[in-house]
Amino acid sequence: MEGGVFWALAVLAALLIGLSKGGLPVVGMLGVPVLSLVISPVTAAGMLLPIFVASDIFGLWAYRRNFDLRVLKILIPATTLGVAFGWATASIVPERLVTGLVGLIGASFAAHLLLRRGERPAREARVGPGLFWGAAAGFTSFVSHAGAPPYQVYVLPLRLEKAVFAGTSTILFAYVNAIKLVPYAALGQLTPANLAVSAWLMLPAVAAVFLGVRLVRWLPEKLFFRLVVWALLLVSLRLMWQAAQFGI
Repeated sequence: MEGGVFWALAVLAALLIGLSKGGLPVVGMLGVPVLSLVISPVTAAGMLLPIFVASDIFGLWAYRRNFDLRVLKILIPATTLGVAFGWATASIVPERLVTGLVGLIGASFAAHLLLRRGERPAREARVGPGLFWGAAAGFTSFVSHAGAPPYQVYVLPLRLEKAVFAGTSTILFAYVNAIKLVPYAALGQLTPANLAVSAWLMLPAVAAVFLGVRLVRWLPEKLFFRLVVWALLLVSLRLMWQAAQFGI
């Protein structure tokens, strides 16, 4: 874990995580794939989890007044179950399979949103779909910090105001990342070497949080959600390609 290429990619991953915690969802998912170009995905996931948690603290402060309580009440228990299931099956579920499925779900949903004509009325935050997609988000977040696509499938049709959307996302995944610390430590992914690198990466990540907050406030709402959907599509295609490279 030395050299200019490693540190350049590590800083880029930290910046992407910070931007996501500042309210630009999905881009944080690129952190693990970016860092996986120079180290193993498992090591990358363990190294970046403390960055997620540190960035979450500042994201929580920035969006402390902007969130949808009903959505959180539905998704917090669901994501907890998903994380628990991910921990219980960590040794038997191939990460490549999960990566491919997450990419397929996200790409299909994003394509549906981009191709449909006309605006749809906002949906109600229903418990049943929320429990399913929340559990899926918790599981995929545990496996590879890729909880955004299942989460987006549930939340985007609710048509939340952009600050509420960003705040709800930030609060939910702050909770998910916090509870992931215990199983990650138990599985030996939070090594002293990983934590030492994480400490150096926290500064650019925190700076990116506040940049993300400013970008969310500046972007027009329609453009904001259009960027969210395109980011979801591109990241999902990247996940599918990554899975195909390993022969799923």
